[in-house]
Amino acid sequence: MIGKQFLVLAFVLLAIEYYSYVAVRNVLRSTNAGFQWWCFMLYFILSLITLWSLYAFSHYGRSVWPSVTFKYFVNIFIGVFIGKVLVAVIMLLADIMMIIPNVVSFLFSFRNHPVGSPPDGSRFISRFTFISQTALVIGSMLTVGLFYGMSNRYRYKLTRVKLSLKNLPDEFKGLRIIQISDIHSGSFDNTDAVAKGVETIMGEKPDLILFTGDLVNDRAEEILPYLKVFNQLKAPMGVYSVLGNHDYGDYVSWPSESSKKENLEMLKQHHADLGWRLLVNEHVLLERNMRQIALIGIENWGARGFTKYGDMKKAVEGLEKSEVPVKILLSHDPSHWEAEVLKDYRDIALTLSGHTHGMQFGIDIPGFKWSPVQYVYKQWAGLYQRENQYLYVNRGYGFLGYQGRLGILPEITLIELA
Repeated sequence: MIGKQFLVLAFVLLAIEYYSYVAVRNVLRSTNAGFQWWCFMLYFILSLITLWSLYAFSHYGRSVWPSVTFKYFVNIFIGVFIGKVLVAVIMLLADIMMIIPNVVSFLFSFRNHPVGSPPDGSRFISRFTFISQTALVIGSMLTVGLFYGMSNRYRYKLTRVKLSLKNLPDEFKGLRIIQISDIHSGSFDNTDAVAKGVETIMGEKPDLILFTGDLVNDRAEEILPYLKVFNQLKAPMGVYSVLGNHDYGDYVSWPSESSKKENLEMLKQHHADLGWRLLVNEHVLLERNMRQIALIGIENWGARGFTKYGDMKKAVEGLEKSEVPVKILLSHDPSHWEAEVLKDYRDIALTLSGHTHGMQFGIDIPGFKWSPVQYVYKQWAGLYQRENQYLYVNRGYGFLGYQGRLGILPEITLIELA
C-alpha cells in the first residue's frame, strides 16, 4: 500500500516538474544559449530545494521546527511549489483543450498531420508559447502573493455582527460577545504582535469572551510563552472555551498513551491558568438581572473524518427541562451544525465555530467570498442562517502550516445581540 502511494506521489511530482520545465523552456526558446543555461541551472536548483522543503515540512511537523528562519525558508519554497502546481495545471488543461479537437478532426477528416498541431506547426508553437507565458505569469503571481501573505499573519481584522435572536430576553439585548478561535500558539513567533490582537479585543469592552478551540497545534507546552498575553482577556460575564481537534495531540507520535493523556490534562490546566472556563460536554447558565440564557460547550465533533469527542446529550443534560429561552453552543467544527445541531437541537439559537481558518487563502470582500476550503466545508467563514438558527464560523486568530494569510485575514469577531 505504501509503495503504491509513493508511486502516485512520484508520478504527480514528476508531472508538475515536467510541465513547469516545458513552460520555462518555451518562454526561453528565443533567448541566447548562455542566458538559457543560467536560467535552467537556477530552475533545477530551485526545484531541488523545493522538493527538499516539502520533505522538511512533513518531517519536522507543525510544532518542532529547528528555527524561525528555517520555518520561513521552507514556507517560501512551498510557495514556489504551489506556483509550479498552478503552472502545471494550466499547461495540462491547455494540452487537453488542444489535443481533443485535433484528435476529433483527425478521425473525421483523416488528414495526415501530427495530432496537436496544424500542418505547418507555426500556429501551434505560437499558441503554446503564449500559454506557457500566461501560465508562468499566473504561477509567479500566486507565488509572490503567498510571499506577501506572510506579512499578514498578525494583521487582525475586527468583524462586527449584529444578531437578532428569537426569544432573547431584553436583559441580554446589547450583549457584546467577542469570539476568537484557532489560536494555534505553536505557530507564533512574535509575542508583541499577538498582544496587539488582545489589546484590540479588550478595546471593544466585551461583556463575554468565547474561544472555540485549537489553543495549540499539538502540544500543551506551546501556549506557555503566551500565557501572560492571553490571560489579559477579561470580561464581566467571563471567558469560556472549548477544545478543538488539534488540542488532543492526535497528529503527533507519543511515547505512550499515558503521555498523550497527560498532555491533554496539562492543556486543560493551561485554560484554567488563563482564567478561562473550559466547557467539556457541559453547559452553564449566564445571568443578567435575574434572567438567564444557556452557554453550551462540547468537545470536538466533526463530520469530516475527525474524531468525535463531543457528546451533545451529556452537554445539555438537565437543560431540556428548563425554561431558558436562548441557548448558545460552542462547537469547534462547523460541520457539526448541519450534521447534528440542525437535526436534533432546534432550540439552539446560535452556534459558534472555527476550524477552517478560511484555509488562510482566498477572496474575502464585502458581498463576495471564496476559498478552496468551501469545496470541503459548506459553512466555512462568516454568518449562516437556517430559519431561526444561526452559525458563525470565525476565520481564526492564528495560522497553521503556511506562515501567512492571503486574502483571508486573522479574525476577531464582535457579536452584538439584539
